[in-house]
Amino acid sequence: MNIRPAATLVLTRDTDNGIEVLLLQRTWEAVFLPGYYVFPGGAVNAQEPEGRAHVVGVEDADISQTMSLDEGGADYMLAAVRECFEEAGILLAQDASGQLIGADHGVHSERMALFQEEISLAQLCAKHGLTVPLDRLAYLSHWVTPPGPPRRFDTRFFVAVAPEGQVASHDGTETIDHVWIAPAQALEEHRAGARLLGLPTIRTLRVLSEFGTTGEMMRYAHANPPEAFPDQPWPAVRKGKPVMLEPNAPAYDEAVKLDPEGEGSTRAEIVPGEPVEVAAGVIRLTAPNPGMMTGPGTNTYILGHERFTVLDPGPANEAHIERILELTGGVVDQVVVTHTHMDHSPAVAQLKARTGCRVFGWPAPEGAGQDQGFTPDDQPGHEDLIVTEAGILKVLHTPGHASNHLCYLLLDQELLFSGDHIMQGSTVVINPPDGDMKAYIDSMYDLLAEPVRFIAPAHGFLMGQPAAVMDYLITHRLSREHKVWRALEALAPVSLKDLTARAYDDVPAAIHGLAARSALAHLLKLEAEHRAFADDGLWQVVAPD
Repeated sequence: MNIRPAATLVLTRDTDNGIEVLLLQRTWEAVFLPGYYVFPGGAVNAQEPEGRAHVVGVEDADISQTMSLDEGGADYMLAAVRECFEEAGILLAQDASGQLIGADHGVHSERMALFQEEISLAQLCAKHGLTVPLDRLAYLSHWVTPPGPPRRFDTRFFVAVAPEGQVASHDGTETIDHVWIAPAQALEEHRAGARLLGLPTIRTLRVLSEFGTTGEMMRYAHANPPEAFPDQPWPAVRKGKPVMLEPNAPAYDEAVKLDPEGEGSTRAEIVPGEPVEVAAGVIRLTAPNPGMMTGPGTNTYILGHERFTVLDPGPANEAHIERILELTGGVVDQVVVTHTHMDHSPAVAQLKARTGCRVFGWPAPEGAGQDQGFTPDDQPGHEDLIVTEAGILKVLHTPGHASNHLCYLLLDQELLFSGDHIMQGSTVVINPPDGDMKAYIDSMYDLLAEPVRFIAPAHGFLMGQPAAVMDYLITHRLSREHKVWRALEALAPVSLKDLTARAYDDVPAAIHGLAARSALAHLLKLEAEHRAFADDGLWQVVAPD
């Protein structure tokens, strides 16, 4: 699938209550992100370079350097300006006197012609004597659509202050609604399930919510363009042979971190029993328990240099336990456990018997699949600190997958040991009653407030761009919840089975039994939020007050 270059323009304005941004709602018939609220934007087209003749304020060479491009940075900005006019009816342009145009300028009558590609932006500028002041735009962020969606874009986000006097209006074709809204309010409505927002929109709103005025925001954006991140294939080794990893490959972020010079020294596979130093004083050792639920196996992390802390010693597998003891020389001072599912904590008993280590974690809740024999010496509270030779671990209670789930943040290195709260390559199982969807999403939001540079999951490789990973998981869950809610509205009163068939019509019927557990988790979240309830086995919508 081709990844198309695209551009987005985030329009802002000052109000008595702070900054507001313009969001447009995509049509429900859209192939990509139906019903989502987005910023104006779209693909860069072939006519964009013609518009450079009408640009003022900054040259393409300077824009391109800021965007880490050889040339053509101005084309992205021009696409953002054009798409904003097409989709929102606001044109960032100035007349011959250098004044920004207002709502009464004649160019507004040609919005539809531009939308239908009957005329180009360059031709509009020439016809009306307009120039495009690209110095009024600031480069804000760079996003590449991950694999999976029907379309993928390499999108540059820009921010600008909306010209006074012009009035926003959605186009009625690709967009069906628009709203000026405070970033914090949009985020709160998204968190409550009332407004669909995609990952880049969420991240952008979080950035903008930090500013009180558009002046502060623009000064920051001009002075702090986003860093270029690796987007080229990276060398590694798989089964003893050199390979090139694509940016979205599971091992890519780990390879870039551990081999920043690109010498091809890292492994692109996880081999149980083979230690990998993933950070200073941190070794990953994967247990030999690969499977559908465990991926390549459960990761145990060994922290320290001479005296060691073992995080998630894994299943009661003799070979794995012996390997832990071999790598530590038997000097294990403490063990910390993320949760008590059977692939994470059963090895604790043997390690304690053989080393006398102190054990940190929370006891197992009732239910199948829990290590009821796990007996911690300490039950650390949320935000407690645990000292290790590799640095200080901050304890973070993150229920959802399991009620007793803890993540641990290695503060100095900003490395999050996420257990099963965040896994690579799949979403985690949320299985009521111990699994709790509302608690999961709430704790994911809490993690977004922590200073994290890399995620060390219990299954898989190191994961970079942690905020993007977390936002994606939140958005994925809330998108599914929206389908559950729409199915409930359409079918109520409805059985869990029938609701699952409607809300999960995009997954094979053979796994609807498993999907029903997820659907139930979403329904229980809606019930906790007083939006749904069950009566005699049927789910219904709570009538508004």
